[in-house]
Amino acid sequence: MREPNVIGDWQEYDQDRAGLRVRVHGLEKAEPPRGREDAAEGLTYFRFRVTVENRGGAPVGVHLEDGQLDVRTGADGESAVLDWRNSQFIEGYDIYPLRRATAVLYAAAADASLHRVDIQVHVRMDEEWTERHLWAADLTLPAVMADSATAARAGADAADLAGQVSNYLRREAERGQG
Repeated sequence: MREPNVIGDWQEYDQDRAGLRVRVHGLEKAEPPRGREDAAEGLTYFRFRVTVENRGGAPVGVHLEDGQLDVRTGADGESAVLDWRNSQFIEGYDIYPLRRATAVLYAAAADASLHRVDIQVHVRMDEEWTERHLWAADLTLPAVMADSATAARAGADAADLAGQVSNYLRREAERGQG
């Protein structure tokens, strides 16, 4: 069984696309810059980024728009509202070697369902579809772990979500041993 990526992890493509990788990162609650979508009435907005990086030897044409993203929240995996008007996609952009392109996306979902956010990305490169990849996160986790005692234990990693998750899992493992 394939496991989802954690928000912030890079996903490398296989031999056909060697040198190319993608990641979802920067997940946070944020209001959209051009006003709220009518369909998002009463929902909580959040923002995330999708970055495609070319570490290969030749330019690659990348296309990423709203139909290539699926955002689900909560235990039942309900669809979030993807605000295409406020989002900035990657549309037919050539990424040269050692370069990146980033899409900034806005979505909205019920606040109670933000404990589980799943983002699936299906990028088109050089007019061919790549594999779909999934990233998972808990948008409420940084708020839960932001108390001063946890921040003191986390040290320099307090601002880094991966560090927070590692510290949380370590503490949970220590509780189980005691």
